[in-house]
Order: sequence, then C-alpha cells, then structure tokens
Amino acid sequence: MKKNGVYHKVYNFFIGSSQIKDKNVKITGQDAKHISSVLRMKEKEKIYISNKETHIKYLAEISSISKDEIDCILLNEVESTESNIKITLFQGLPKSDKMEYIIQKAVELGVYEIVPINMKNCIVKLKDEEKKIKRWQAISEAAAKQSKRNIIPQICRLKNIEDVAKSIKDFDFMIVAYENEDKITLKQILQENRTKFSNKEKKECKIAIVIGPEGGIDEKEAKFLADKSATMVSLGKRILRTETASLAMLSMIMYEYDF
Repeated sequence: MKKNGVYHKVYNFFIGSSQIKDKNVKITGQDAKHISSVLRMKEKEKIYISNKETHIKYLAEISSISKDEIDCILLNEVESTESNIKITLFQGLPKSDKMEYIIQKAVELGVYEIVPINMKNCIVKLKDEEKKIKRWQAISEAAAKQSKRNIIPQICRLKNIEDVAKSIKDFDFMIVAYENEDKITLKQILQENRTKFSNKEKKECKIAIVIGPEGGIDEKEAKFLADKSATMVSLGKRILRTETASLAMLSMIMYEYDF
C-alpha cells in the first residue's frame, strides 16, 4: 500500500465472524501480541482482515492498540486472492521436514486443501496424529497470512489409497504423478481439459493431484487408482523428489487454469 509516496507492507490476519460487530473488529490472542509487540504497529495503520467463515477479506484501520487486544474499523472489502480452481493435494506421507516444506509452499501457490496419504512405500509412520495435524495446520495458517490468502487451507487427517479412490467422484478429474507413465504427460492432460476451466459460467472447478512419498507410488496402487478413473501422468524425463513434484504440479496447473 502506498502512503506519502512510499509503499508499506500490509499484513494479513484471520478472524472469526464472532469478532466482527457492525464495522468494528477485535483481534486478541497471539495475533494481538504479534501486532503490538513484534510488528509494533500504531493506531491509524492499515491491515488486511480475512474472515475464516465467509472467506471475505477487508482492509481495516487500527483504532486502538494494546498488548492483548487490537481494535479495528473495517474500511472496505478487497479483491479475493483465491482462484476458482480448487486443488486438493493428496500427498504420500514423506519425512516430517519435507511435509512441512510442502505445506508451506503449496499454500503459497494456492492449494485448497492437503490430505496426507499412507501409502505402501511411505518410509515414516505418523505418530501422535492429533499433535502433528495441529502443527501442520499452524504452518498452513502462517503461510496463508504471509501470502495474503482469503482462506486457511485445511490439513486433513491421514487417509489411505482406498479413501483417495472413493473421493475421485468429487472432482472434475484426478491426476496422479507416476514415474512409470511414459505416454501421457501432464501438459497433455491440462491442454485437453483447458476448455472446462476457461468457461466463465463455471464458477468453480475441482482438481485432485496425487503425489507418492519418497519411495514413489507402488505399481498396484497406480493400477488401483487408474481403474477408478484417475489419470496417470508423466512430469517429464527427469524423476522429481516428492516435495518437488507436488510444487511443480501445483505451479503448472495454476499457470494454465488460474484466470
């Protein structure tokens, strides 16, 4: 945002509908402490406020500030940063540090939700799932704030390959990155389906992408998903790491379809 000829960064925060009364907003908890103690913001400074329930984003002005509570006045609604392409990433469970990296970058790139998948070639097993999901959700929220998302992408509970197959009907199509596929490319599939996503009357399109863990997708798992109408695709001549494949697919889909 430009002020007195200088561009100032406008930070983004998420709130619930209960925190809004008329045009007044109260921010409490860790966000309030961050605004007052870390960012050291002052009255009259501007921030973005995104409603977690309605997904509407507003430009707001800080009216009063203390260590534990920030009062703001909503000025106007701002344009959404969300795409009409809703991508669900089914991610074969990788090592913990890689999953955190995937979540952070996938949220920045516009993913709608992330579903960790327990697959045959997963090297690690998820211990204390509740604690891990909570941490992953916090990473998603931090990335959503940084990239000024209107939503905080949901990190779902651990699923298996059968759960993935059952969900295929919920998407316009599902793409599986499979290293043994040597005929059908991601580029080909995206181009073939492009007319669906350039249709302005179609308000929302849902795509699922499936990425294997470090050990890749097992042949039987690939066949199982293909038999359920998922499409196997090649990402090119080179084999990508699981964390690279996820982000490469997201980038290519958004490039083609995010109008």
